Order: sequence, then C-alpha cells, then structure tokens
Amino acid sequence: MADSNFADIFEAVAAAVPDRPAIVCGDRTVRWSDFDRRANALAADLLAAGLAPGAKVAAYLYNSPEYLETYFAATKVAMWPVNTNYRYAVGEIVYLFDNADAEAVVFDTAFTEVATAARERLPRIVRWYAVGPNPPVWAVPYEDVVAPGRDDAPAIEARRGPTDVIMTYTGGTTGMPKGVMWSHGELYKAMGHGGNALLGYPPAETLEDLAAAAVARTDAPVVLEACPLMHATALGNAYAMLPLGATIVLLDRTTFDAEHLWDECVRLGVTWLTMVGDAFGRPLLAALEAHPGRWDLSRLKVLYSAGVMWSQEVKVGMLQHLPDDVMLLDVFGSTEAAGMGRSLSTKSSVAATAAFLVGELAQVITEDGRFVEPGSGEVGLAAFGGPMPDGYYKDAVKTAETFRTVNGKRWSVPGDFATVEADGTMRLLGRGSVCINTAGEKVFVEEVEEVLKRHPQVLDAVCVGIPDPRFGETVCAVVQPRQAGDEVDTASVIAHVKAELAGYKAPRDVVVVPSIGRAPSGKVDYAGLKALARERLGR
Repeated sequence: MADSNFADIFEAVAAAVPDRPAIVCGDRTVRWSDFDRRANALAADLLAAGLAPGAKVAAYLYNSPEYLETYFAATKVAMWPVNTNYRYAVGEIVYLFDNADAEAVVFDTAFTEVATAARERLPRIVRWYAVGPNPPVWAVPYEDVVAPGRDDAPAIEARRGPTDVIMTYTGGTTGMPKGVMWSHGELYKAMGHGGNALLGYPPAETLEDLAAAAVARTDAPVVLEACPLMHATALGNAYAMLPLGATIVLLDRTTFDAEHLWDECVRLGVTWLTMVGDAFGRPLLAALEAHPGRWDLSRLKVLYSAGVMWSQEVKVGMLQHLPDDVMLLDVFGSTEAAGMGRSLSTKSSVAATAAFLVGELAQVITEDGRFVEPGSGEVGLAAFGGPMPDGYYKDAVKTAETFRTVNGKRWSVPGDFATVEADGTMRLLGRGSVCINTAGEKVFVEEVEEVLKRHPQVLDAVCVGIPDPRFGETVCAVVQPRQAGDEVDTASVIAHVKAELAGYKAPRDVVVVPSIGRAPSGKVDYAGLKALARERLGR
C-alpha cells in the first residue's frame, strides 16, 4: 500500500465495517460510517474556507472523537494535521500555531480564553472551529459543520498520497517545540504495515486485504488510549490500531482517575490499554491493590507503554492483579524514532527497567560516529534505523543534527544517552542534565530559568530534575535571592512561572541558595546543584 495515505486506509475500513464502533468516549459512540461521514463534512468545509492541500490544521482538544475526526478530515484533502499541547499558555500557543503556519484550528471551548487572546496575533488562521458549549461569536460551531455528514470525500486537484505529512510537535531537548514531519508512508510502516505481530495479525498488502481482515476480526481490538492524543504515544498507537478495524476508547474526563479507567475497561471489554509508564502505572496499581478483585479484567490482553520509564516493580505489582495471559509491552521510542526498542513482560518473565536489545534497527552511536561496542562501558546516543520522519519543519540545522548518516545508513538520534551491556542490552541513561522529562512532558530548563529570573525576588536560577516515583522526574528551581540574605516567597515563585508557562513546566519545589555559583563563562554545575537539591528535599 505504498501509494496510500491514512485517509485511504480509514475509508477502506469504514466501508468494510460501517456499523462497528470506531470511537467510544463516555456515553458517545461514533460508528465507522459516522467517523467517515463527519470527517468528509469537515474536509469540505476546510476547502470552502479557502484552505488548500498542504495547509496545516491544528487540533487543540482534549481526548475526544473530534480529535480523530479532525485528523481524518485533514488527511482526506491532503492537509497536514498538527497536534497541540492543551496545557500551553497564550505565548506558547501563539508560537506553536505561528511556527506550524496553521490556517485552521479545531479547539475545545474550555480553551476559549487562551484562544481569544492568541487569535489577534495569528492572522494566518482563517477558520476556528469550536467544540463544546458556548462557542465564541468569532468561531464556527464544529457540530454544525459535521453533524449533517457527507457521503463522499470532497475532490481536490492534488492527489493525496503517502508523501502527505502528519506533523507532531515535540518539546525535544532544544527549547521551543519543533514539528516532526512524518509522511503517511513511513508512519504506516512504523505502525505495523496494517498488522500487529503481538496479536498475530499479519501486515496487509493491499487495501482490499486490509478491509477483508477488518471484516474477519469479529473480535477486533478494543483499545483504550489512556494518555492524551496530543502526544505521540496515544496518537501513534491509535494510528496503528485503526487500520485493524479496532475500536478506540477515550476517557471522557480531563483529569486522570484510575478507578474510572478500570471501570471503563470492564464496561467496554477493553483488550488493549495504552498508558505512559509509571506516571499511569503507579496510580493504576494503587487502585488494584486498594480494591482487589473489584474489576473483571479477563478480556485485557496487552498493556502498552511508551514515553516514560515503566519500572520493574510496578510491572510485577500489576501482573499480580491481571489475567494470566496478559502481556506488558514496554516501548522505548520518541516522536522522532518510533519503536527504537521494546521489552515484553509476562507473569513468568518480567523485563528489567529501561533495558532493550540493540540490533539492526537500534544502536548506540558515539560522538564521532561509531557504534558502541557491547560491554565497553562507553556512553553514546541511542539511534534508530527503521522508518523515520522526513525531519523537522522549517529547521534544516536541527534536522541534520538529529537525522544522521552512519556507514551509509540514515539514523534518527533524538538525544537519549545510553550504553550497551555485554549481552547486547541497551541501557538507557536519560536525556542529559538540561532536559527534564516529567510524566512524558519534556521541559527545556533554560526556558523556565528565564521566567524565574524575571521574578522580583530572584537574581539567578537553575532548574534541575528531581526523581519522582510517579512522574519519573519533577522540576525543582534552585534560586539565588535578588539581595544577599533576603527571603524568597517560594509559592510566589511557582505561581509566577505558572502565569507564563504550562503548569507542568513550573517547579514543584524551590530551593534557595546564597549563590548559583556560575563560572566566568556563565556555565553552572547542574550535577552539583541537582545533588544539593535532592539532599535538601530528602530525595
């Protein structure tokens, strides 16, 4: 199916299993036929608004059927769907939409205040679609557009195809978010070629094969995407599962509730659960331990995790409460390198934390372009040599840094430090001292530090990551008072950051020191300050 894009694939599934649920969210069920017809209607309206193939359409939404409908609609007319971190403040939203050259935005009315403030600074956007109650007068009510539906996709002059792009913005390790450009063809390969080896589904060679397989799967996967679709873990997994004729389950709550998640697994017969490491695993395990035997999870076959470390102890604990045949699939990857490594745990064998095997598609590369020898103890950067993005949108320099050619082969090198044990196991070491990964969200510390320095009581500041059992790391600010000996109102410092940046970037802890101790060059001892903060906080 090298000449197809995901719109072709989803349309083939919709025609094959029109009455099967495609998306379930709370008490809402969108059948495959409705999924297709609603997306057709939105695609037609995008064209009517003056957008052309290649235009960027941003989804600024909580998890909802509208999120996947927006992506489906954009791809039907060869436009580029763009994810949006709904936690962003006004300035961050303006940066993202401007950098992406967005021309249309589908937004939840819960974000109306931010969208209103951003709108006047984004003249390129010609269409704002409001999802939810009380839409602002300047926005088009989304449901008015899609509810009538449309039987066929609108015609466009430029044929949609595998080189069309799905653009996923990621914080990465270089400050401001960057748009990772995945062509449909490469993403389809990365997501399993329309099959799933773990479930025993072979790849599909043609659209006809794909449709026939969807019909034959009367017990098609019921997949609960517990994490936000705005991140690659959930969105990528949805794009892997929908071609199978699966049903995607989304939680209808904006805050995580472990008991509600398990309730939905039982109510809907969930067979595949997508989560994010210990950030989800720990509260899910706590619910199971608090209510042993409460949930009949006999249909659950796979727990899939990516994005955050999933510790061995949490896996062991969860397995004690899950069916005997359940599998825990722990994937090491990133927006730039899907599926770099994976480990599989069952009740009889639990994989170690953050350990993955190197091979033809995964290596550790040194600064001078060599592969790290197993057992050498040398540290390098984890690299992936399978299907990968075209690069970063409008950033040739960063594209060249991340997507490197070694021994005549292109590798994606997102920035994860690792080494290789004697048995060929890649051991992850993290993303370095200047990037904090908190529950899958990447925080570039210099951005936060610059905001901290604008607080009236702060002269200098450094951010470090503090270990956290649930989120992996949390942000800690180490600050130097404006005047020697002055006190610093730590609550005020945290509130100051939250007023300018997304909440997850704000420090959870503030440690006050007499001096940051910068060298004449301006550099700081991040490792030393991190150790100091951990000691002060008892962690």
